[in-house]
Amino acid sequence: MGVVETVPGVSGGTVALVTGVYDELINSAGHVVSAGRRLLLGPDRAAGARHHLARVEWGIVLPVALGMVAALLTVAGPVSHLVEEHPVTMRALFLGMVLASAGVPLRLAGGNLRARDAAVVAAATVLAFVLVSVPPTTVAPTPVLVVLAAMVAVSALLLPGLSGSFLLLTLGLYQPTLRAVDELDLGYLSLFLLGAALGMVVIVKGLQWLLDRHHRVTMLAVTGLMLGALRSLWPWQLEDRALLAPEGDWWLQLLAAAAGCVVVLVLLAVDARTRARTGHGAQEELAGIESGAEDAHRTR
Repeated sequence: MGVVETVPGVSGGTVALVTGVYDELINSAGHVVSAGRRLLLGPDRAAGARHHLARVEWGIVLPVALGMVAALLTVAGPVSHLVEEHPVTMRALFLGMVLASAGVPLRLAGGNLRARDAAVVAAATVLAFVLVSVPPTTVAPTPVLVVLAAMVAVSALLLPGLSGSFLLLTLGLYQPTLRAVDELDLGYLSLFLLGAALGMVVIVKGLQWLLDRHHRVTMLAVTGLMLGALRSLWPWQLEDRALLAPEGDWWLQLLAAAAGCVVVLVLLAVDARTRARTGHGAQEELAGIESGAEDAHRTR
């Protein structure tokens, strides 16, 4: 997740879906937010905070957090270099990975696809397509803009299909943010983390509510977001995001896209076998979210 969040066009939420930890991360993040709110506002501040923190799946959250930080500090540089030096091939690779991943939320939605379900997918697809079609801009990284941009970017971290790096690129803060990470600019990073924390409070609770009350529609919308966001990964495009027809060694890009598909399909196969062996599947995940939301409501 840390690696792909540095790549414009690919979402960390997509990786979380493919590896089967998306629901657990959203549910755990919701409990962390609730713990902070109880600690600040009460009632029963200490007891309420402890209750919510006990519901956090630390065995998943801590490895993910440590892995993301490690990737951002080590692998992000080389990956960004590859994207800059070989943009067409890398976009093709990620196009294949995201395309193969789009079936994951559709499977988690469950049931047969009806006309209104197709309408939800289509609407989300169009919305994402329009969002990723906006030409990038260049602005001065003022404190207010950095905080607001971080709030927007963190929503992409949690929503499969939307890339935080891509949104930063659109806002003109992609390079400044990567440079701040590389140079450990604590002033910039502090503002960015503040915005990310504020965005997390709003987005996490909203997603937790949606997954609890409208799980099927949410997963269908996520499917559409992922499909529409594929526009940003079309290998042949100009800097202003105008799309071009395939050209040159198009067969090489086709191979790269196929390789990306294979990587994701292998991950999904491994995940399916693991879930079959442990008896943990989509229904169990949904039950976990619902019980977590009920507990949060009772202790609110």
